[in-house]
Amino acid sequence: MAGSHNIFLVGPMGAGKTTIGRRLAELRGLEFIDSDHEIEARTGVDIPYIFEREGEAGFRKRESQMIDELVLRSGIVLATGGGAILDADNRRVLAAHGYVVYLHASVDQQLHRTARADNRPLLQNVADRRGVLSTLFAQRDPLYREIADLIVNTDGRNAKTLVHEIERGLDGATAPI
Repeated sequence: MAGSHNIFLVGPMGAGKTTIGRRLAELRGLEFIDSDHEIEARTGVDIPYIFEREGEAGFRKRESQMIDELVLRSGIVLATGGGAILDADNRRVLAAHGYVVYLHASVDQQLHRTARADNRPLLQNVADRRGVLSTLFAQRDPLYREIADLIVNTDGRNAKTLVHEIERGLDGATAPI
């Protein structure tokens, strides 16, 4: 089956999906892909620009098209955008085409990790970043959990430790990864 050896990383902004994804892919000899970076490469503009011009709905449509395409590849570690799981079809195709790892990060951890980020459209020009992150967390956490084969808490932990924890989870998986 196409995509049977794929690992998909889901979780909120600041959870470490890109950093951990790169290390995990290198360790397992897989290709690493970040769906947001892939959208930027294909459109020639950054995510904040897409949000500005097309709104969140326009971006989510592009994101869904990208995920539909990427899950059909084999031998990848895919870091998805934090809101990718909002679309039921995205959740379905991710769950059906690979092993889904939810990188859980508390709101405090997200605040710390995104403090200097200016490329987070949902946090731009926002006075109450904690409030926004708390609302997103409450909305999205159940959706991440719905499709997760493995949940890993990233708070206060380094990438090397997290990659090894994911490796142990993958080694214990019942289907080949």
